Amino acid sequence: MPDNQDHFYANLPVNKIPLYQLLVKNKLFKEIPADWHVIITDIKSSTAAVNAGLHENVNLIATGSIVAVLNIAFKANITVPFFFGGDGATFIIPPGIVDEVMKSLLKYKANTRENFNLDLRVGIIPVEEIYAHNHSLRISRFSSSETFSIPVVLGDGLAYAEKMIKGDDYLLSGHDTTNDEIDLSGMQCRWDKIEPPENSEEIVTLIVIAQNCQQQAEVFSRVIRQLDQIYGTPEKRQPISVSKLIFRTSFNSLGKEMKHRLGKIKFFELIKSWFINIYGYIYFRTESGKNYLKQLVAMSDTLVIDGRINTVITGTAQQRLALQKALDALEYKHEILYALYVSGQSVMSCYVRDLEDDHIHFVDGAEGGYTQAAGVLKQKIREKMEKTDNI
Repeated sequence: MPDNQDHFYANLPVNKIPLYQLLVKNKLFKEIPADWHVIITDIKSSTAAVNAGLHENVNLIATGSIVAVLNIAFKANITVPFFFGGDGATFIIPPGIVDEVMKSLLKYKANTRENFNLDLRVGIIPVEEIYAHNHSLRISRFSSSETFSIPVVLGDGLAYAEKMIKGDDYLLSGHDTTNDEIDLSGMQCRWDKIEPPENSEEIVTLIVIAQNCQQQAEVFSRVIRQLDQIYGTPEKRQPISVSKLIFRTSFNSLGKEMKHRLGKIKFFELIKSWFINIYGYIYFRTESGKNYLKQLVAMSDTLVIDGRINTVITGTAQQRLALQKALDALEYKHEILYALYVSGQSVMSCYVRDLEDDHIHFVDGAEGGYTQAAGVLKQKIREKMEKTDNI
């Protein structure tokens, strides 16, 4: 039976005040327990894979790693904070399930290599070690809708963990994965690329980091206020709208999803999935189907705050230029570094445990929006470090 510390995150209150206010209320953030672990999955050379046209596979693999972890957590009745990053994911995991999660992810890494010829890094660092190196990791829960809450993390602890896990001398061993099955049930990727909603022109994938960790909360609050002022409420900048959703039933896309879930394509399973998809057309015309689609929009994961701001939004080119002007001013004052990628569509992969109220939808800009923006941001960070070294 998991102990109370395993339920640390589940027991945090869900805050419904505006996000720009939450970010600066220090007392609403709690330190993550030292006996928890940070686990990161990340596709090596994801930019090259995206540029080679494999952005769909990259998203699919990132989503699968989340589904594998959430299914373990669900069975143990534990809620874990996680963060989707387009080409991977970050999890903060309690001690009660950490071994099982690592076994599953290492098996998943082997499957990914075999089925997609992509190298998924899987790394783990104890929170205790993050604290021992004087990095901070504070968390709160935020909700802007009735049904969906997200973790909000401040501090540089996850950035430190990522740097360690992606480092050349980081090696992972000691986990035997031979007999482990991966549970990817509930993973669905059945929507075509999604056009921007009515009155919007483009999809913007944005990543922002604070240049000074001590000022992170205030700076992030300013950035969120700019988003609110320029683009309107989170609902107004939501890139997913029911009217633009297109269900896809092609054998090709179903085959890719199945290969991902089962390791190889099983013909009868494929036929069964195709029939379910045909039924999907009918289901989405029923009352409960329409309700699911409405919830799908509300439960789309378009904002991630994991020591950085990562968000996918929609609007006009004019709004984006206004945002860039505001962010350029903050960058000029050495408060932030940012990168954005503009695309004509968004993409979505889904985790559906229950059509009524238990489903999450991971959103990225088309053509690998998060991966593309991250590449631009890395370049900015390199240039800043070179300038500092030359002073």
